[in-house]
Amino acid sequence: MSGTALDEKLYLGGPLILVGCGKMGAAMLEGWLTRGVSVRDIFMVEPHAESAAPFAARGIVHASSLNELPAGKAPAVIVLAVKPQQMDTAIGAGAALAGPGTLVLSIAAGRTIGYFESGFGAAAAIVRAMPNTPAAVGRGMSVLCANAAAGSDQRALAGSLMAAVGEVAWVEDEALLDAVTAVSGGGPAYVFLLIECLARAGVEAGLPEELSMRIARATVAGSGELVRQSGLPASKLRENVTSPAGTTLEALQVLMASDGLQALMDRAIAAATRRSRELAS
Repeated sequence: MSGTALDEKLYLGGPLILVGCGKMGAAMLEGWLTRGVSVRDIFMVEPHAESAAPFAARGIVHASSLNELPAGKAPAVIVLAVKPQQMDTAIGAGAALAGPGTLVLSIAAGRTIGYFESGFGAAAAIVRAMPNTPAAVGRGMSVLCANAAAGSDQRALAGSLMAAVGEVAWVEDEALLDAVTAVSGGGPAYVFLLIECLARAGVEAGLPEELSMRIARATVAGSGELVRQSGLPASKLRENVTSPAGTTLEALQVLMASDGLQALMDRAIAAATRRSRELAS
């Protein structure tokens, strides 16, 4: 299932409680507001006043804890955007606020659907989402997984909420979220490391440090935008850059050797996937 178009208005069907307004929570909140969600429909729970201040200034109700929220009807959605170690507290208070039709959407890594069902009840509609940091600029990638209690409308709402910050995909097997965490969750860090390495290699080849970093940043950013807009497979774009017997081919023969980039990336993703499974156990 793909994400909802970014220019389509987002309809919640009731109040939304956002628990946690750190970098990812703030990115999602900005996306929802851009998609037309009213500030009157959002309640923000964030203990750090400085993180909440920009949104509170725009009219969003702010509380430092779930227990401080004003009384009202049960929320349509509770979005849990706190760190995994803070989740027990959030679930305890959140379960008291949730109604029979409340959707619980979590973006916490390492906390399973079963974990949330134990707090909210097996009949609660639970969706886990694994977004990544490009959500901050509306170019995130989120992969979602729902429990059996989440109906089609609730799944659609969860997808729309995450589509406000980028692309959305679904998996039916929750175990796949460990690999998703390794690939897309950590993926931005791998790309940033590529920029660092490319720039450092340029310096080793004789380029001034500032120029080399500028080239590396622009090259990776431009290549990402090209692959996004062109619709062509990455392999085809690589081939388009590679001239027979040219300089790029010389470099690719190193990077694509049996002990090259693919083997290194396979080991890296396997290590991250293994760690994600350990955190969920």
